[in-house]
Amino acid sequence: MSSPRVLFICGSINQTRQLHAVGIELGEASKSFTPYYGDWVVDRMRRMGLIESTIGGNKRRGWCLDYLSAHGLDIDLDGRRGGYDLVVTCTDLVVPKNTRHSKLVVVQEGLFDPDGLVAALCRRLRWLPPWFAGTALTGESLFYDRFCAAGDGWRDRLIARGANPEKVVVTGIPGFDDCARYRINDFPHHGFVLVCTSDLRETFQPDNRKQLVRRALQIANGRLLIFKLHPNEDQARAQREIERWAPSALVYSKGSAEEMIANSEVLITQWSTTALVGVALGKTVFSSLPLEELYRLTPWQNGGTSAGRIAQLCRGLLGLQRDATPNLEERPQARDHRAARAPSQFCAP
Repeated sequence: MSSPRVLFICGSINQTRQLHAVGIELGEASKSFTPYYGDWVVDRMRRMGLIESTIGGNKRRGWCLDYLSAHGLDIDLDGRRGGYDLVVTCTDLVVPKNTRHSKLVVVQEGLFDPDGLVAALCRRLRWLPPWFAGTALTGESLFYDRFCAAGDGWRDRLIARGANPEKVVVTGIPGFDDCARYRINDFPHHGFVLVCTSDLRETFQPDNRKQLVRRALQIANGRLLIFKLHPNEDQARAQREIERWAPSALVYSKGSAEEMIANSEVLITQWSTTALVGVALGKTVFSSLPLEELYRLTPWQNGGTSAGRIAQLCRGLLGLQRDATPNLEERPQARDHRAARAPSQFCAP
């Protein structure tokens, strides 16, 4: 009997790492990987350089291919070989037509973009592509057989927006399910105030960087201030802005944001998944997200078992075991965040 064939549709480096982790756990399958792709409209926009700020752009496509090649993974560009029994993707904002005859599993990456006017229009005018609203409409395509959610708060959010409760499973997500491990690192600084910037301007949203930097200086109050730049933003512009308004701050464009968070005292973000890491690690967090929402959406800390749980779910859909739902004997428990330092709220413009 031949092994079932599984295609992993990757995206950003973080999304690619997550799906690679699932693939490692799914050892009995024949696995192929591809950068993110869509049908002819998305492909044409990519070739014209119109979607460079997204995971469908040429830059991230190149980064993904470099990662897949470096790890010796089988690459089936845009799933052209076809005939897959299962497709595991990093988002359902685009579901290519050549995957719609396969079982489909979506693995959540992190925080969704905030709802707004564009998201409301996309929900109302179904002919508008959902990715016009960034990642706000993630999980709302309903094309998938299973959606792997980071935690109960995310499952509740998707169901409230029309998802089938039987198809949304809390598995946790690789990379964000064992934040305590980031405390073991070799980042040289400790006890500082960290700012993890966002790519708001690159995704056509308002961002007052000057106000953010000045607020960060006020919060730091003489403590070492470090900026970790978002990989999707204009690095040269961000460096110039920070040097102008906070010349004594340190700026990192590379490195693990999670390890920096683990070594920090205070985390400042705007709209970023890193805020959830800060809450999971008990840091004081200033964020555009309301405090209670941060608590509710914190990913399940299950000791790094999410990839295995997602692989178990995949086995069920492939008929390799009877039940397509992972054995979640230990359900996510409500955490008492009051034991940690209570995060504060910073509403960015």
